[in-house]
Amino acid sequence: MTVVGAGPVGCVLAMLLAKRGHDVEMYEMRPDMRAESADGGRSINLVLTDRGLRALEMFGLREKVLEITVPVLGRMMHSVDGELAYQPYGKDDSECNYSVSRGELNKFLLDAAEEMGITIHFEKTCTGADFDTSQLHFEGSDPVDAGVIFGADGAPSAVRKALVEAGAVDDSVEMLEYGYKELIFPAADGGEPAMAGHALHIWPRGDHFLMGLANLDGSFTGTIYLPWKGEHGFEELDSVEKVRAFFEEFYPDAIPLLGEDFEEEYLSNPNGKLGTVRCKPWHLGDRALLIGDAAHGIVPFFGQGLNCGFEDCVVLDEVFTQTDDLAEAFSTFDTRRKPNSDAIADMALENFVEMRDKVGDPHFLLKKAVEHRLENEFTDIYRSRYAMVMYSYIPYSVAYSLGEVQQEILEELCADIERPEDADMEHARELIEQKLVPLYDQHDVDLSF
Repeated sequence: MTVVGAGPVGCVLAMLLAKRGHDVEMYEMRPDMRAESADGGRSINLVLTDRGLRALEMFGLREKVLEITVPVLGRMMHSVDGELAYQPYGKDDSECNYSVSRGELNKFLLDAAEEMGITIHFEKTCTGADFDTSQLHFEGSDPVDAGVIFGADGAPSAVRKALVEAGAVDDSVEMLEYGYKELIFPAADGGEPAMAGHALHIWPRGDHFLMGLANLDGSFTGTIYLPWKGEHGFEELDSVEKVRAFFEEFYPDAIPLLGEDFEEEYLSNPNGKLGTVRCKPWHLGDRALLIGDAAHGIVPFFGQGLNCGFEDCVVLDEVFTQTDDLAEAFSTFDTRRKPNSDAIADMALENFVEMRDKVGDPHFLLKKAVEHRLENEFTDIYRSRYAMVMYSYIPYSVAYSLGEVQQEILEELCADIERPEDADMEHARELIEQKLVPLYDQHDVDLSF
């Protein structure tokens, strides 16, 4: 079996195939990052949650990976005038996300894959595939007999492109009119974080925003999201003077936290694109299967891209226990995962608007505070959509549907109040029992996570 793409999802996929006794080879277009310096400037920190960690548990790697992460307990919103507002993620500090360097996680998983006897070929750019002969084509080399082909080569997947060209798959790529650029928040003197290390920091500014996620060394990986065009877009901010003026107007409290030459860093770092990949089906008989971003690339605003890809591996492993017929396994996997990948793609797009526009809005913050009360007072019948996505294995599609009903309940509870403590909790229980509890029974939802 051959896996194209040796990113985190490709590594975990290869490992589960090897664990099942298959001979596995991997092909990666980039150099071995363990021997080369990785290109900077386009590496949004990854977020690991329980869904993703479940995949690592299959190999006994959960605790080892957690050693290279930083726990993140909530969001810290920064207003233009420097005021801070903290919003916890879970019902208590036991529920958290984990910030991890994409490069460090990938290096760890490359080592783990090789320890399982998997051969990894680097600097092999896939240019196409012949699914009738089960051969892969690589730039500057002869075709390779691949056997079963797994495309784990990310959103620009060459394997998906080959499947589309073969008439086996239809795909769509919807690009946001926004891009991103990385900026580093250095650690303070002594290596301590210069901001609260337990929080995702967000500077919401309507049509653009800045984020910061903590690293192990006390620094933060910052990412600024801007439209491509317009007054506040990448095209306009093309000089040191314009970048400085822009940050002084919209992110004044971030300036002392950024590096001394952040304007030069901004101008020299590359821009990254953001988009959503959808395709169907994800497989071609028993000959090829797409997985992770190659099948369902999503924007990063729910912190689930990595976790969704890792959960693909968990589900595929479950399907393999049910049948030895690859065509049947691939079809079942496709049927189970497609609705859930579509749901998290939609939620990620919604969260983009939330993080850009709403996290500083008083009514939004009121609803979040009331929801926090509901989670703590009605632990047996209410968990937020965010918690269901991040801290449980409830299918994304179910969490999405329940979240729609939750918003109706929160709007009703917050309609005539200004403070979360004024919410009518007796009425809240009535609404939850009337509108949500029947759906829990319908979808076999267990809230005891």
